[in-house]
Amino acid sequence: MSLLEERLHDALLGGAAAVDESPDLFARVQLSIEDDRRRRRQRRRLATLLACALGAAGALLYAFTDTRQGELLMDWWVLELLTNVLLVGVALWLGPLIKRFGKSYAADVFRANPRTGKSFIVLTDIAYYLIFFAYVFFTMSFQIKGGWGATVGGAQLQHEAARIGGILLILGVLHGANLIALPVMGRLLTLNRRLDQDTPVTPPAPPASTATPQG
Repeated sequence: MSLLEERLHDALLGGAAAVDESPDLFARVQLSIEDDRRRRRQRRRLATLLACALGAAGALLYAFTDTRQGELLMDWWVLELLTNVLLVGVALWLGPLIKRFGKSYAADVFRANPRTGKSFIVLTDIAYYLIFFAYVFFTMSFQIKGGWGATVGGAQLQHEAARIGGILLILGVLHGANLIALPVMGRLLTLNRRLDQDTPVTPPAPPASTATPQG
């Protein structure tokens, strides 16, 4: 064995000896496997839910669509119902998607306050669903509007398309504002925590003596 090989051998042995075995390595590997299994189950459930929703929508279209003189006719409330179902489906799909990809970003922003970051994500989810379902209820139609007919026409199609585009626009603006505001909030919380740690705690002053001097 040459001198270079001996030095390389000694360096590798020294590096291996200096590495400490992680006590929680097996636990972290198990958590990683469980996370992967959970993601697969979520994907299967999502695919099943999507297939059921598409099947129900197809059955509803088949049941309530008539063909007259080569034209497809549908009652106005059928399209309204389908739009509402689509909006709810978008909410249930986008919420977990944004949360999954935003966890690492929130963890970087709130790395000095991880508990605050988790609480912020939960509160953001609540606000997300409140805004989304409030929009659905505000724009829902329970009777024929002006310009609509008893069957689906161009005016109603434009209205329903505007509803879908409006909620996507609102979510995009809110998500962009959230991305900009998160670093500022994380920085302010970190500065406040440092100020609290650097501020010395003044011990309370001893109580004044109330004893009466004796003559």
